[in-house]
Amino acid sequence: MGSAGTMAAMSRRFSLLSFGLLAVLAPAQDAYKASVDAWHAGRVQRLGAEDGWLSLIGRDWLNPGENTLGSAPGSTVLLPVWAAPARAGLFFVEGTTVRFRPHPGSGLLLNGQPATESVLKADADGKPDLLQAGRVKLFVIRRGNRVGIRIKDPENPARKSFQGVPRFPVDPAWRIEADFVPYATPQVRQIPTVLGTSEPMTTPGLLTFKVGGKDFSLEPMVEDPEHPQLFLIFKDATSAQGTYPAGRFLYADMPKAGKVILDFNKAYNPPCAFTLFATCPLPPKQNQLSIAVTAGEKDPGLH
Repeated sequence: MGSAGTMAAMSRRFSLLSFGLLAVLAPAQDAYKASVDAWHAGRVQRLGAEDGWLSLIGRDWLNPGENTLGSAPGSTVLLPVWAAPARAGLFFVEGTTVRFRPHPGSGLLLNGQPATESVLKADADGKPDLLQAGRVKLFVIRRGNRVGIRIKDPENPARKSFQGVPRFPVDPAWRIEADFVPYATPQVRQIPTVLGTSEPMTTPGLLTFKVGGKDFSLEPMVEDPEHPQLFLIFKDATSAQGTYPAGRFLYADMPKAGKVILDFNKAYNPPCAFTLFATCPLPPKQNQLSIAVTAGEKDPGLH
């Protein structure tokens, strides 16, 4: 066979190999896209649930001592007039402990039963105690040394008009393997919040990775040592240029053999992108990337 015939045969074999490789890769990429789509559908469902972030209608901070609850103007915790009487009850705050005393005839429920005077468990203690006034639900939140009341209404117009979250097309290239560089001992960082305060969070190490041949790093946090996951709060060049200005969140599994998969297709907006009544952490300086991460959720443009 002449050189021309040899080259033609090699070209045919290369084409067949390329076709075979594409035939293997295409189903894998389709399966990956389907898995990300399913994850996103679950996220949208949780956002739009009756007790999801879009049901929030209020967040009122409590003062030391006595705080009023009701629909009367000037109430510390103000409820809609159709949900509660003018004076529905009192919250008593001592340190970070909140005790509730209902007014007679208020009609309020506490954990599904007629409300009685009780010390209320906050969200930071696990599942919080739930007060209910008609369809409106209230519970105590604790942020550092501050305590407040979060109020939800399943008929909130923001929830009723919710039509999903815009996002970038799923791109397997943004599923990146990072190296985990552990610290000798876990470090505590003061993470800023939208409240102008900071919250201590623990980081076990640093994640280093490459994009476009350049080196980048992110510092993950671990929120719950009993159920550890890596939690990343980050900004990038798309922040305020298509994605939520304050940054986005991303979870990843704990390191395995020194490696972590960062799937930026699952980067998502913090609750503050959907409601003014959330208390979100903000990206620390070390988690502000200079590249544009064109993956994950876009800015919903709600406020």
